[in-house]
Amino acid sequence: MNGEASDAGGPAAANAVDAERHVAVAEVARPHGIRGELRLRMFNEGSDILLGKPSIQLRLADGTVRAASIGSVRRTNKAVLVELRGVIDRDGADALRGARVEVRRDALPPVEEGEFYACDLEGARVFLGEREVGSVKTVIEYPSCDVLVVDRGAEGLALEVPLVEAYVASVDVEGGRVELVTLEGLA
Repeated sequence: MNGEASDAGGPAAANAVDAERHVAVAEVARPHGIRGELRLRMFNEGSDILLGKPSIQLRLADGTVRAASIGSVRRTNKAVLVELRGVIDRDGADALRGARVEVRRDALPPVEEGEFYACDLEGARVFLGEREVGSVKTVIEYPSCDVLVVDRGAEGLALEVPLVEAYVASVDVEGGRVELVTLEGLA
């Protein structure tokens, strides 16, 4: 699995080819300096996606989305510093604190065979044998392993399924389907 994180939703079968879908790759941590530069917290610290200045949009804390354009970008220790066109001072930068920086899904680099982006699993239907358990709401990265958060719908609370062979038999990103081995030991 490749480590780009995501807030985007929708059926996984459509996600795999939906070029219009946006994926969150960073969050505005705070202003940097007095001229409107932003310090970003990258969801995948090793990602260089923003260094190529792709088209981006900002998803603000209140849920509104606004188009944005990168003027300049540079990497520092554990962060990326970005100047956005139209953000010219510290107050303007501070107003964007907490906003998610999203790129189009098709801007992400291709993955190797057998790998996938976590965002491509969102919306996938989850099965245990022939029984549908729910659908993938999101993927959370814990230090020990990644976890599928499965929305169980009418059956109750979300279920966290470790993305390891002991619990997950197969993942079909194109088909939007995850096959489980067991639910034993999961709350």
